Amino acid sequence: MLRVHVLQHVPFEGLGSIEPWLLARRAEINYTRFFEESWTLPNPTDFDLIIAMGGPMSVNDEATLSWLAPEKAFLASAIRQGVRVLGICLGAQLIASALGAVVRPNPVREIGWFELTAEPTPANTFAFPPVATVFHWHGETFDLPPDAIRLARSAVCENQAFQLGENVIGLQFHLETTPTSAAALVEHCADELDATQPYVQSAASLRAMPEAAYASINGLMGAVLSHLLSHSTRPQVSP
Repeated sequence: MLRVHVLQHVPFEGLGSIEPWLLARRAEINYTRFFEESWTLPNPTDFDLIIAMGGPMSVNDEATLSWLAPEKAFLASAIRQGVRVLGICLGAQLIASALGAVVRPNPVREIGWFELTAEPTPANTFAFPPVATVFHWHGETFDLPPDAIRLARSAVCENQAFQLGENVIGLQFHLETTPTSAAALVEHCADELDATQPYVQSAASLRAMPEAAYASINGLMGAVLSHLLSHSTRPQVSP
């Protein structure tokens, strides 16, 4: 059985299309929900895959969010022990921070559907399509962790995706987004939709996206998961 542990930071940013993909493969899914007072972190080696989800907070808010430091330590431990780890948006920033990289404000917010450009990558790394339109919702960015390989960039954000060894992938953007989860983001984070910013789309534009756009990114999310889970052993990666 595929054992998966999810690190969830806010109720409205869940697994999206990842959940049915995992359930179709009979995965057992467990959660640490940091928005609940009773949150706990398990032994990372009890799981085949750890997924760190998104959220509107900053990884630099350790003074006000007491769970950030333990979560980073948990991720660093998981990576050091070769557990497969996927980080999405805030989750990718958490991986970067846990491994000593700087997370800082991006020059501009990137919210909406914008193009992603793949980087040339060596063997055993995930290869994105040369150009893909994906869903973004972020105001910060990260430096690449040591030894990580950049997989993709966008016009206004240099580090959009990275891979570290064979067991860690970080995505600044959201391939798991469904029409329902996009609507939840619009509802809960509407204050971030500043129409004066060039790379922030309006709520109306976000709501108008056809289902085919979501199907396309969800398919790409499945390809990322398949790649990450394709190795039967746990390679050791030093953070």
